[in-house]
Amino acid sequence: MPDFVELWVYLSASPLFGLTATLLVYLLALQVYLKLRQAPWANPVLWSVVLLCLGLAATGVAYPTYFAGAQFIHFLLGPAVVALAWPLWQRRELVRRRWWKLLLAACMGGSVASGSAVALAWWMDLPREVLLSLVPKSATAPVAMGIAEQIGGVPSLAAVFAILTGLAGALSGKYLYALLKVDTSAAGWAARGFALGTASHGIGAARALQVHADAGAYAGIALSAQVILQSLLIPLLF
Repeated sequence: MPDFVELWVYLSASPLFGLTATLLVYLLALQVYLKLRQAPWANPVLWSVVLLCLGLAATGVAYPTYFAGAQFIHFLLGPAVVALAWPLWQRRELVRRRWWKLLLAACMGGSVASGSAVALAWWMDLPREVLLSLVPKSATAPVAMGIAEQIGGVPSLAAVFAILTGLAGALSGKYLYALLKVDTSAAGWAARGFALGTASHGIGAARALQVHADAGAYAGIALSAQVILQSLLIPLLF
């Protein structure tokens, strides 16, 4: 027992703690997710966040100590988002033929996603900083943080809103599409994926990619479009 306590004290103060804890918890959540046949409510990202939060609270480990190790995984978020462009490249001819339709859909979808959140926040009389942090919620977290900083929002709060938005889409997409009776034809998978990538960025795109290749490809297209459009248009608008 004294050896275990000594080891715990060492690890909890070391960058190895955040890295090891994140990897182990995610792999455990992923195994459960696969055992449950990829049920949306068992999303491994969601349960990894929940378990890590509970673990940090129970052990009293400060978040900066945890993030000192977890930042290595955080750094890989950028390359992971870029990697989603591979399915887009595989369908580049199709994108060339439909580029104006996809661009129009991306503009409309992004406007509704941001506008509805901002309108709700304004109706609830939330502080201006919170309202501005909600604007880029449908861009992936690193991009949302950068946009929020430019327009006067809170980057860390924008990241939280982006993650919650992604999780909401990944968890509810399957049931929402069933409710709306979106079919599972080639066009139906394209529509599902594009909508999920537009509203729920990287987390939604990852979920779409797990379900169907076409859905994942169009989710990647939508994600890329939102990153570019929101990065250019939102700061310009403000």
